[in-house]
Amino acid sequence: MKEPMNILFSIDDGYVEQFKVTLYSLYQNSDNPELDVYVLQKQKLAKTVEIQKFCNQLEINYHPIIIGERAFEDAPTTDRYPETIYYRLLAHEYLPETLDKILYLDADILVTNDISPLYDLEINDYLYAAASHVNENGLVDIANKVRLENYQAKTYYNSGTLLMNLKKIRQEVKRQDILDYIRHNDYRLFLPDQDVLNALYGHKIFQVAEEIYNFDTRYFTQYELQSKGYWNLDRVIKETVFLHFCGREKPWLSDNPRGNFFDLYKHYQHLVAKMEC
Repeated sequence: MKEPMNILFSIDDGYVEQFKVTLYSLYQNSDNPELDVYVLQKQKLAKTVEIQKFCNQLEINYHPIIIGERAFEDAPTTDRYPETIYYRLLAHEYLPETLDKILYLDADILVTNDISPLYDLEINDYLYAAASHVNENGLVDIANKVRLENYQAKTYYNSGTLLMNLKKIRQEVKRQDILDYIRHNDYRLFLPDQDVLNALYGHKIFQVAEEIYNFDTRYFTQYELQSKGYWNLDRVIKETVFLHFCGREKPWLSDNPRGNFFDLYKHYQHLVAKMEC
């Protein structure tokens, strides 16, 4: 019997429905039916009973992690930098110490193939495994290295999917380092938690293929062109694990889906709604 896989989310009441779609897609495409799902939340979610019922239907173990109102009262926050940016960076402070690793996922992701090859990846001396963004000529990477002053990092990583080496993170990722960096560098941060992750720890991240583990649905055509046709629709369906709906346009915000893979997302929405009837 396989060990349960530990999965991490960080959501508020506005993202419960999206979380359920992501979780359902994970369940449907996983070769390991044993899932322990941890959800970071500032206070107990209003739909906790609904979430628990949903997880029970899928035979998923649900573990709410309540951060609490005063957990980050000394942290620098603004409208641009709400305290929720700290949650995934400091998840190791709130998760059970018995966990050695966990896979964090944004709730705007569809899982379309088995996550086991990523979850079972041995990253040893690295803190995280993550994927970069679409980058045709390396100029974006250079600009981010200069902006964040981490010249040792191979690339700029997206924080939407993170395999966390919790044992090593507990040794090296410190709350005060993160708070100090934000306090002294807020003027150079565009995407706060992601920028902090790259600035402080980018050189300790194991790079995985973005076409498989962080496929930005906005750039399907670019992926296909850059790969000279390799990453066509058939290849994405067969090999891509995470479809990430980055950007402002989201498939759940429109009754007339226009983006790449929006129809597929709507299909999973329908399956979730049908299951809950």
